[in-house]
Amino acid sequence: MTTNTTVRPPPPEASGSDFARLSRRIADAGLMGRRPGYYALRITVVAGLYVGGWAAVALIGDSWWALAVAGFLAVVFGQVALLAHDAAHRQVFRRRRASEASGRIAGAGIGMGYGWWQDKHTRHHANPNHEELDPDLDPDLLVWSQDQARAAKGVSRLIGRRQAFLFFPLLTLEGFNLHVSSVKALANRSLKHRTLDGTLLFAHFAVYLTALLWLLPLGMAIAFLVVHQCLFGVYLGSLFAPNHKGMPILKGKDRPDFLRRQVLTSRNVRGGRLTDIALGGLNHQIEHHLFPSMPSPNLRKARTIVRRYCEDLGVDYAETGLITSYRLALVSLHEAGAPLRNARVPA
Repeated sequence: MTTNTTVRPPPPEASGSDFARLSRRIADAGLMGRRPGYYALRITVVAGLYVGGWAAVALIGDSWWALAVAGFLAVVFGQVALLAHDAAHRQVFRRRRASEASGRIAGAGIGMGYGWWQDKHTRHHANPNHEELDPDLDPDLLVWSQDQARAAKGVSRLIGRRQAFLFFPLLTLEGFNLHVSSVKALANRSLKHRTLDGTLLFAHFAVYLTALLWLLPLGMAIAFLVVHQCLFGVYLGSLFAPNHKGMPILKGKDRPDFLRRQVLTSRNVRGGRLTDIALGGLNHQIEHHLFPSMPSPNLRKARTIVRRYCEDLGVDYAETGLITSYRLALVSLHEAGAPLRNARVPA
């Protein structure tokens, strides 16, 4: 006897990968929609602060109070960097051309090569905290794992021994490193639009230095540059340090599925609206890595959905306070440098 059995497809919520099911929940909540009003206001405010900061330098003139404005502009430059980040991820504009144009303008405002940074950041998002594939784990000055410490030579070997104590002082160089890396990348022939990036980059340097030397005496201009760029570097480093440092590092063929690869290597930072503003939404790092094109003001709402979903799957969802996130990053750096401290014969 033959029995006719109708096989029904699984309901949409039950089909697909873990990430696909989460994506449907996020889409159903309307969290992937553009936020033009928010970004129009944010861009207007940041642009106003940028122009206002330089106007204040002109008005203050030959006075050491200009160094206070240098500190203010360091924060403004950090906010411009965050806008460039959002534009690169197409959070601001849906179309690629508009996203690239706005990202390049923002990058030019702080002396950053947009093409170089976008390429680097895209590779980071594809393989976060992967020792061989994430460019943010390249052992330039610091070592991020004990394997890197054992292979370290030269300056990184010397610094690596005490890198946890040197981390925040070294961040004062991060602004300069941003400029130097942007210039060095122009030699890479595979970099798209490198002529445009180079033109914008050197135009920024020319205008920046001309403005300082025109508005301030030489000694004060140098002091302004040092204070501004050093504090800008500290702010930049403080934005990104809590996100992945101290989280599991992947190696070799250790590549979990997309959802777990993004969640398990990222850390959220608890806080309110002021934290969202100061960190540009990157405090919701897990949600940002899962949905890079989600407008940053939507990340806080997405957090509730993602956290509950991860709990249902049994996937660890890391979230700490801001100070704790820095402590965990420093502990991780200290542990990574252990082989260098234990080495009997220095290289």
